[in-house]
Amino acid sequence: MDLRAVSKLLYQLKLATQETTTKFERETGFSITRYELLLFLQEQGECTQTVLQNELQIDSAAVTRHLKLLEEKGYVVRKRNSENNREVFVKPTSKALTDLTTCQNEHEQTQANLLPLDDQEGAALLELLTKLVK
Repeated sequence: MDLRAVSKLLYQLKLATQETTTKFERETGFSITRYELLLFLQEQGECTQTVLQNELQIDSAAVTRHLKLLEEKGYVVRKRNSENNREVFVKPTSKALTDLTTCQNEHEQTQANLLPLDDQEGAALLELLTKLVK
């Protein structure tokens, strides 16, 4: 690919990201990052902020900001490790688990509006984006 084609591709990717994340947030009431964070906690249970940072591939300050907002909304509980004061454990609350389930059930029908791809196209796009991120 020449530089112009790469530039055009990256610009379209930027526009698609802006459009789809805005739609997602409008539909669900969650930012995509906080939603992914909560889903990870739902699957894993309690873990450290460092594990979340590594999973989401964002810096520690960003994880702290997201967790502060989620804690204020009653979605997570944070506590310091009594044996290592620098380590913070995070776990989802029952409110978070209930609201995630409700969100998933309510928005099952709107998924096509959020990402108008069939399963095969979605899987192919995920594979390509994962390759770009690595």
